[in-house]
Amino acid sequence: MKLMIASDIHGSAVYCKKLISAYEKEKADKLLLLGDLLYHGPRNALPYEYEPKEVIKMLNEKKNDIICVRGNCDSEVDQMVLEFPIMSESAVVFDGKTKIFATHGHKFNKDVLPPICVGDVLVYGHTHIPLDVTVCGIRCLNPGSVSIPKENSTRGYMIYENGEFCRKSFDDER
Repeated sequence: MKLMIASDIHGSAVYCKKLISAYEKEKADKLLLLGDLLYHGPRNALPYEYEPKEVIKMLNEKKNDIICVRGNCDSEVDQMVLEFPIMSESAVVFDGKTKIFATHGHKFNKDVLPPICVGDVLVYGHTHIPLDVTVCGIRCLNPGSVSIPKENSTRGYMIYENGEFCRKSFDDER
């Protein structure tokens, strides 16, 4: 199984388009979105090319490929316009011996671990900062943000394939 893992699009059409293009180029089986799809939230500036209606259109075109969890900026109104489920607080993806627990990160993260087992993997977004650390035997990964990177990080996503995770940056595609 090959997964593309991304978070925090925040309504940026230009970066959603880059994400979809990278998804097609990567030929991943599924796109695992970790929330905050349409709205930028009160703590963030408007992302570049903030056009939530365009993001809705692009994501709905990939609805059969998307696994999604709810971010702290996602709402029931967002679910009304998106044609795939976004309201679950978490999702679990199994690939052979690997169990991946996906969530947005505002409730469960490296500092507040979910009820999962040693050897499992936690993927989350929310902070907009890429991360790969192991805490109490649980690998904690954050792909960073698709549209609003923080702490001098780059816009990007992660690929999971054959038990390995690799972060990729849009900035590397120049």
